[in-house]
Amino acid sequence: MATTEKKKDCLEILEAGLRAADPKNIITKYVTPNEIKIKGKVINIEKYSNIYSVAFGKAGDSMTRALNAIMPIKSGIIVIPKGSKAKIKGKKFQIFNSRHPQPDKTSVKAAKEVMKFVQNKRSDELIIFLVSGGGSSLLAMPDEITLDDKIHVTNLLLKAGVTIQEFNCIRKHLSKIKGGKLIENMKCHGISLVMSDVEGDDLSSIASGTTYMDDTTYEDALEIIDKYKIRWKIPTEVLQILEKRLNEKRCETPKKAQIENYIIANNNDCLQAMQKKADEIGYKVSIMQIFGDIKEVVPKILENISDEQNTCLIFGGEPTVKVLGKGMGGRNQELVLRLLKNTQKAKKIVIASMGTDGIDGNSIFAGAITENIKVDLDVMKEFLKNSDSGRFFQKQKGNIITNFTHTNLMDIGMILR
Repeated sequence: MATTEKKKDCLEILEAGLRAADPKNIITKYVTPNEIKIKGKVINIEKYSNIYSVAFGKAGDSMTRALNAIMPIKSGIIVIPKGSKAKIKGKKFQIFNSRHPQPDKTSVKAAKEVMKFVQNKRSDELIIFLVSGGGSSLLAMPDEITLDDKIHVTNLLLKAGVTIQEFNCIRKHLSKIKGGKLIENMKCHGISLVMSDVEGDDLSSIASGTTYMDDTTYEDALEIIDKYKIRWKIPTEVLQILEKRLNEKRCETPKKAQIENYIIANNNDCLQAMQKKADEIGYKVSIMQIFGDIKEVVPKILENISDEQNTCLIFGGEPTVKVLGKGMGGRNQELVLRLLKNTQKAKKIVIASMGTDGIDGNSIFAGAITENIKVDLDVMKEFLKNSDSGRFFQKQKGNIITNFTHTNLMDIGMILR
């Protein structure tokens, strides 16, 4: 893809960001063979009779592999997305491949196994939970509703453009495992090491706070449904459950965390590594974070592009996109296309954006890279109208392909001049 010198620089900077997201470069900062040292706290591993691991999320297998290379794990469970080939082999780990972003039967099977595994451990044992983004759909235990209803609600929320916090608030209140319910009756010791894929590293939102707690309520869940005016599309059984439990305190999600949860990596780690690389190559760097509706994100990025030569604007985060058509693409490819559309008259730049998990939206691509070449405005508008940025960049030969990266620290991108 490095068809020009500038594109080559751009791809090298993106790769530096990806390397920073690799769990083997993260776990080693906190874990040694006999202790976990994090945020001023030291956990002595030697005082436990057995150490187990439970990993769920897009980085589940690579986090487990990194941990298992350092300390003696007796056995464990790994839950990763379908199509993602586990990076660790061996009889001691039970591996599930469930669907993302909608749950499937394997998500339910995996959740039941994890629940059983956690509840069977003794008080002198330790479970290390390895949590990363994507865990919400990979583990599913619908609460008094069918899996089909859960999938239907997931699809509705995906298309409505809700924030991840809003999405997970509803998921937590339709689940027997999320929002800290997994560890409610656990007898053994536990610690959760978390790779963040949400704004502000909100522990209650990453993988729906499965090993944490939840400060949202049934009332909040119903308010979100009304905010996006989707009540009429929600299955009656789902609404009945949410409404019935409004006043039932015993059904509410746990409001206090049972175990310590620590963020061990976030999007900022990627951006810092990218900045270092861009500095080395000789660019003057600025960094910004991008959240919120993509239509509001684009003008903010445009405002921050420097007129000077040899400048690099690095951005990271996760904008939300309202899906309009039946096309192929994702928020990264759409972001690059919108930026291309808005820089038609600008001096020459390179634009790129990708998901650190390697999968952008409903496409097989991680993102896109392009120079601000001249393209017919009506053509770009047509592709955007049909949410079809993936096919647009296929024609331009601008899709970035990484396949599953076995990590997930949101999106990274840049504009090079």
